Parts: sequence; structure tokens; C-alpha cells
Amino acid sequence: MGRYFVNLPCRYIAEDRSYLEYYQWRKLNPELGLDAIALDKLGEEWHRQLANALHKEGLLCSVHLPFHDLQPGSIDDYILHSTRERLKKAIRIAALYEPRFLVAHANFIPLYSDLYSSWLKRSVRTWEEVLGQWPGHPPLYLENVREYDPGPLADLVAELQHQQVRLCFDLGHWASYSGGFQYQNLYLWMQTLGQHLAHLHLHDNDGVADQHLGLGQGNIPWAEVFSGLELLDLRPTLTLEPHTKEDLFSSWHFMKKHPSWFSRLRIRKQEIPDPETEYV
Repeated sequence: MGRYFVNLPCRYIAEDRSYLEYYQWRKLNPELGLDAIALDKLGEEWHRQLANALHKEGLLCSVHLPFHDLQPGSIDDYILHSTRERLKKAIRIAALYEPRFLVAHANFIPLYSDLYSSWLKRSVRTWEEVLGQWPGHPPLYLENVREYDPGPLADLVAELQHQQVRLCFDLGHWASYSGGFQYQNLYLWMQTLGQHLAHLHLHDNDGVADQHLGLGQGNIPWAEVFSGLELLDLRPTLTLEPHTKEDLFSSWHFMKKHPSWFSRLRIRKQEIPDPETEYV
């Protein structure tokens, strides 16, 4: 079984059971996406049955908490209350899966630059309340999305270290949404996030749009990424985030082509599936 995860929204499984069957056949560890549809349209028993199916196959999983329309540090009390209630419901469902870790969006945006202290204080309180719903919870990794500066993420996680909160560095978001490909500031990000960086979201793009291409199919400087990890002596876990099977296959080919890079992240070449062996 590979020591990495591959994204899989729960609503995909609800719409087409073959998604689950494919992951079971490939022995892929899913990073399960919980969105509003998965939380409101699928009952607790549905999630319990899915958790049992994964455990029966011996698969590990992680859970990505909802993020659409949510602002954990909102200065609007109505938005803040709704965000916290949505995340609290999600954390209760996530516990059914016994995930290795949780992923969520910090969602700092430039609008909050002039209200930074309020955003930070409210964000800290949000995650304290949410994680308080689950005593003994696994680590939570907060992910970058549209931040142009890694500083707010590092500050937020520093305030939450006592809650087992660390960082997920999404390379696709950095390259596109954050202008990383334009500004060529990869090492600044890695150095700033360094001591808190525990997980990676890996997908590729052209540096403009968040395309979720297979690794090596876009412009992200992967040699610099892995050199930075080595220089900073980091060994994060990782999730592949393809949006198509073809992009997943491209990522596997890329991983097999660069075994030394991924062995550093404890992924052996023989653990990477052969895309040519197709599921029937």
C-alpha cells in the first residue's frame, strides 16, 4: 500500500460507487472530501458504512474539511458563526473515519490585511472551538489557497501548535493563485513555512490557472521543490490531487521517473502502481 493519499470527494462515491471500487482495487489511501453536499445530503449512517468499507480493505484515509463559502477568521459575526457550525458538523462526521489527519483552508485574503489582528484572533478561536469537538483528534493541516504571503499562515499555526495544527503546502495553489510562478518565490514560501510544514498537496498547472494536472504536465519547478525539502530537511506526507484518471497516471509515471525524490518522502518505487495495469 502506498504511503500517500489521493483525493476523493465523498459525493463522487455517492454518485458512482465505482470510484470506491477503483481505490479498493488499487489499494489507494483516499483523502476524503467533505463538502456541504456530503454533509447534508448523505446521512451519518452512509459515512459510517463508507468508513467500515475502507477499514475492511485495510486502507488509511485522511479527511479534507469543507471550505466553500467559509471564512474561519471573518469579522462578520453571522459569517463566523455559520463557518464554525459547518466545521463543527464536519469534524463530528470526520471522526467516524478515524483519519490519519485532517486538512482545512485557513483562507487569509488581502481584504483582511488592515484587520489582521482581528482575523488572526478569530481564526485561532474558530479552530480551538472546532477541534474541541473531538478530544484526541489527529493533526490538522491548514492549507494555503489564495495567500500571496506565507506569513499569516505561519503566524496562525504558531498560535495553534498546542492543538496539533501544522501546515499543508499546496504547490498548485502557490504557482497559480498566489502568483508563485510569476514571482519565483518558492524558497521564500518553503523557508517561511518550514518548521510547521507537515504535508503537501501535489498537482501541476501552467502557473495561471489551478488546473490540477498530473505532475510534470505543467510549469511547477519540481526539482526546486525537492531540493528545498532536502535543504530544509523536511519529510512531509503527501496527497496527489488529480482531477482525472489520466492526470493520476501522469503523476505515477512522474513518481517512477524520479524515485530518489519520492523515496525521501518514504515512498518506494515498488509502491507506485503501474498505470498500464488497468482496472476492469
